[in-house]
Amino acid sequence: MTRPVIGISAYREQARWGVWDQPAVLIPALYTDKVCDAGGIPIVIPPSSCSEPTILDRIDGLILAGGADLNPELYGETPHDETVGWRPDRDAGELEILVDALDRDLPTLGICRGLQIMTVHAGGRLEQHLPEVVGHEGHRPEPGVFGEHDVQLVEGSRVRAVLGATSTVKSYHHQGVADAGSLMVTGRADDGTIEAVEVPGKGFAVGVLWHPEAADDPRLFDALVRAAAGQSGVT
Repeated sequence: MTRPVIGISAYREQARWGVWDQPAVLIPALYTDKVCDAGGIPIVIPPSSCSEPTILDRIDGLILAGGADLNPELYGETPHDETVGWRPDRDAGELEILVDALDRDLPTLGICRGLQIMTVHAGGRLEQHLPEVVGHEGHRPEPGVFGEHDVQLVEGSRVRAVLGATSTVKSYHHQGVADAGSLMVTGRADDGTIEAVEVPGKGFAVGVLWHPEAADDPRLFDALVRAAAGQSGVT
């Protein structure tokens, strides 16, 4: 049986292991574990010039993973005091790959930062510090701790077909979507903030602002891998 190959965009961070402390390309194992469990083969896509869109010739599906804030210049704003640590290499590389993935109708799942990349590509803009808008820290309670809340999903959407009308999710973000641009909004948190989007007219191009890799529910990864298998013709 041939399994579909799922590319996952990666971090480039200073990391420590063994005796080493140096820049590394990495991704939390939760992502690769979820793809494996769903029947896919995960590969890591580094944020560098070698990750040009031709990488998409070799994969059947794409995950744009979580990570640092985007550079606000991408959506025409100056940085908020709380917007820090953006990664120009990831911003540029992931936007380029996303453009080509959508042109190919490659099954794509954007997770947290990945949804934000999709938003910027669609001509939208971000809310740079969500607690100032919603009046609470529920989407990121404290450093290293996931928030947990419900999301209401829109009838007729792909994400609702996968998860049902309501899903309890784990989130870790201080930014949100102020304007989804040309994306279709398909899910909102109880405080009204946008939590899920889809690209109209595409087979499977879904973005979620929460972190499904951190939860026990595998259904979004299952759906991505099924879509990737169907597109590539593998069984």
